[in-house]
Amino acid sequence: MTDANNITIQSVFENFVPMIADRSFTDEQLNAIRCIRNCRTAEMGAHVSECESCHATFIHYNSCKNRNCPMCQGMDVDEWIDLRREDVLDAPYFHTVFSIPSQLYPLVYANQKLLYDALYHSANKTLAELSKDPKHFGARIGYICILHTWGSKLNYHPHLHTIVLGGGLDEKNHWKDKGKSFFLPVKVMSAVFKKHTLMSLKISVQKVNLFTPEMPVTLRIPTHSKNS
Repeated sequence: MTDANNITIQSVFENFVPMIADRSFTDEQLNAIRCIRNCRTAEMGAHVSECESCHATFIHYNSCKNRNCPMCQGMDVDEWIDLRREDVLDAPYFHTVFSIPSQLYPLVYANQKLLYDALYHSANKTLAELSKDPKHFGARIGYICILHTWGSKLNYHPHLHTIVLGGGLDEKNHWKDKGKSFFLPVKVMSAVFKKHTLMSLKISVQKVNLFTPEMPVTLRIPTHSKNS
């Protein structure tokens, strides 16, 4: 049994993956599971160090280096943060999250590459459209989008974390600073993001052979428009 205080993703996979072996996983998911289960074990190989004084030897099992593994990314994360600090401008930054209704999860999960791209494009169009609008800010801003597909309970929950720069370049290419108050109203952002997301879904349904699992009637995407 695993001590409740020492539960890791590796121990969870080790104990429970055999119970769900009959479920279907993508090649990428299977590779991540294999890497995490074997991280810092003999399966990954090892290197040996020796103390110069007492000549005691120590075995260090290799990490898997998989980007999804939480056990061997700590140093990489710290190094990445240090490098990014050199790029940070002297301006406020804001954290914004773009998410979609859980009723759409089956559709997105069945068409991950295409619809994750659509999620990025929808967030990009939302931020670009609203930040350029003089009513809200009137400048071209910078932002970084990071896709998360799991929630805090390890449930499937695709969403984008966005680091938004609280400033940008106006029409004359001059710096414009909004200060510490966030410049895009949340309700307006939600409406614009919904508009772009639905448009992306509609285009995908019309132009691409999407795999469409059974969806609630109220959320089925129309394939034809009255104006088309």
